[in-house]
Amino acid sequence: MTTEPPPGSGGGEPPEDDPFRKRPPQPPHDQGQGSPYDTPHGPQGPEDPFGGGGPYGGGGPYGGDPHGGYPADPLAGMPPLADSGKRTLARIIDMILVFIVVALLSWAFGVAQYTVDTDDIEFGKTFGRELITAILYVAYDTVLTARSGQTLGKKWLGMRVANLDNGSTPSAQTSLIRALVLWVPFAFCCACLWTAVCGGWSFFDKPYKQGLHDKAAKTVVVGTG
Repeated sequence: MTTEPPPGSGGGEPPEDDPFRKRPPQPPHDQGQGSPYDTPHGPQGPEDPFGGGGPYGGGGPYGGDPHGGYPADPLAGMPPLADSGKRTLARIIDMILVFIVVALLSWAFGVAQYTVDTDDIEFGKTFGRELITAILYVAYDTVLTARSGQTLGKKWLGMRVANLDNGSTPSAQTSLIRALVLWVPFAFCCACLWTAVCGGWSFFDKPYKQGLHDKAAKTVVVGTG
């Protein structure tokens, strides 16, 4: 049985030695005894009109479950989904950490812009600060997520990002897509509103508790403890 993830996992193949990658179930040690739930074939039972594969792939007439049930749950074999409240707290931690660096670099490059008086805002300084913000937040999230599935906030609170289809650590491309959806609108137009909508989506999403950035990248956030 191949361990390659199915097409469409989004952005490259995870390494074979990824410790978080789901593994296919191993056959039972005792091959001599059958199961009362085995599907009979040939003269001892009804013939499968779909040739054992079903019209949609997998076993059974609808695929996935070899006994004719629903398709297999992609979360099977993975840790429980992370609590949305903990995810929010981890995101706040990440935002504070990166904001400190953004503030220092903005001051160093002379693009700090803190006034609320629209008459005093200089477009060049405002755009420069937004650009620094976008680059740093996207780079922070992309690099750490692609490396271990964990930003510092997620690591400290016992969570990680995983590919929905196979549980592995997201590739650099998948991590970049996820970070772009989360942080570019945050940096350039609607920080508070977008953060609330994009991240808060996980509080209501079923069954995978995905934020909008998770949906774009086909990822989920699971516990590590």
